[in-house]
Amino acid sequence: MGKGKSDLALPLSELEDYGDRLRSVRTRLNRTKKLFESFRDDLGDGSVYDALDDFESHWEDGREDITQQLDALADMSDAVVREFKKLDDDLAREAEKGSRKKESGSGGGAGAGK
Repeated sequence: MGKGKSDLALPLSELEDYGDRLRSVRTRLNRTKKLFESFRDDLGDGSVYDALDDFESHWEDGREDITQQLDALADMSDAVVREFKKLDDDLAREAEKGSRKKESGSGGGAGAGK
């Protein structure tokens, strides 16, 4: 346990955005059909669009599972951030209480409980 160095480090600022980034990936995955449709006229031969549409149909089968996993990861990330912030706040409160007790207890005398 080094002096001045935290035993527990969490890149909270990076993790705070992680859930939102995962949800953004999910949203973009679910927009592939609209994306393909938006380029339909630019693709030229209809067989290209048909192949993309076929891909989209088959991709839809696995997309629900991926979407659920992305949502679960995003929720877990949010929970970690929330709980870590709560823990940090609780520890700061306890440290503040301990500091006040130490300052007020330096005069001696009989102390009562908490």
